[in-house]
Amino acid sequence: MTPVTVFQDKTVALFGLGGSGLATALALKAGGAAVQAWDDNADSLARAREAGIETRDLREADWSDFAALVLSPGVPLTHPEPHWSVRLARDAGVAIIGDIELFCRERRARAPGAPFVAITGTNGKSTTTALIAHVLAQAGRDVQMGGNIGTAILSLEPPAADRVHVIEMSSFQIDLTPSLDPSVGVLMNITPDHLDRHGTMEQYAAIKERLIQGAGLAVVGVDDAPSRAIADRRGADLVRVHVPHGDVLCTDALTVRDGIVRESDGTALADVNGIGSLRGAHNWQNAAVAVAVARALGLSPERIQAGLTSFPGLPHRMEEVGRRGHVLFVNDSKATNADSTEKALTAFRDIHWILGGKAKEGGIFPLVPYFERVAHAYLIGAASDAFAATLEGAVPYTRCETLENAVPKAAENAAASGAPEPVVLLSPACASYDQFRNFEIRGNRFRELVQALP
Repeated sequence: MTPVTVFQDKTVALFGLGGSGLATALALKAGGAAVQAWDDNADSLARAREAGIETRDLREADWSDFAALVLSPGVPLTHPEPHWSVRLARDAGVAIIGDIELFCRERRARAPGAPFVAITGTNGKSTTTALIAHVLAQAGRDVQMGGNIGTAILSLEPPAADRVHVIEMSSFQIDLTPSLDPSVGVLMNITPDHLDRHGTMEQYAAIKERLIQGAGLAVVGVDDAPSRAIADRRGADLVRVHVPHGDVLCTDALTVRDGIVRESDGTALADVNGIGSLRGAHNWQNAAVAVAVARALGLSPERIQAGLTSFPGLPHRMEEVGRRGHVLFVNDSKATNADSTEKALTAFRDIHWILGGKAKEGGIFPLVPYFERVAHAYLIGAASDAFAATLEGAVPYTRCETLENAVPKAAENAAASGAPEPVVLLSPACASYDQFRNFEIRGNRFRELVQALP
């Protein structure tokens, strides 16, 4: 835990008692603050009381007593409309902040030079966060990883001069961190997302940019127009990262071509070829960002390469879960829409593709250009009819209904295909909710079925 001492002897309101909210309340209490917490969920309130947290309906509180409102990032701050607790705080002139803001304030008070890497972006931020943490840990650094990727930041060990915090940040978390000042700030990319919570694309991009504005060093992927504009405004203390494609060309960047990360002058820095967990151009960007961050934190090229090579990847994100003979099985259950599945389809050939579930708007039509990579498709779940209509005449398909039917059928066909390395790929391009509670359960079931194959 990181005790939050910056509100010692003050009273703090807290709304949202999920995992990070409960951790925040305990950290504030450990640092000497009085906390009055609330949640609209009765079970969350009960868990907080069991943990010794004082709960109080904040609609009945005297807001003049509060030094701040600590808000869960899942609670609307602005759109579609401010939460009632936000309105009450604003009416009382009370600052509204999040748990990462508490960490930033504690870091400045406790260890202002402590290394702090913050990573954001619409896509790829979880893999990049895990990759950076892995490379640093393999080099012997004391690494604390958390934030949006899983562990609440205040559940980590406190900031210290010889300890690196590697923290994934969503736009919601950035919006609640007004004094965000990482040693290294990373912006991967910006594409439309969460506009129901931010109103416009411009506002969404502006929130992402705030992470870069406060950083000592900025590392920015410049393969989309909003991110390039942010990099141009940043100017100094900047590393641009570029994976050439189409007509976009950046000559003053860390660039990845054919799996080799190079300086702008062409000097080779790292090689990601043959690393199964870093297949595909999107992972080339992730690797280049990790190279830039690790160099900034003093790692040698040899240490960086060793960390990249040993990276196991994240579960359910193009995760290699096994081989049977020459057939590779890949769990990409996290691909819940066509944009995510596109990355997997570009990384492999001779694909035996398991897809389906609860379809998103647009279905798989955007993936038509990649159908030539697919040997056979295996349809599961509610989207089967719609997906069959898109595949008709372009890709042979089998209606399997369930994963239990699809995996052995795909394995059998892949083994008999004669291709040098056929791939059985679960990349559903769908939400899981028709058959599974979440994508993790779906991916775990796929792994179980693969492991049970003869």
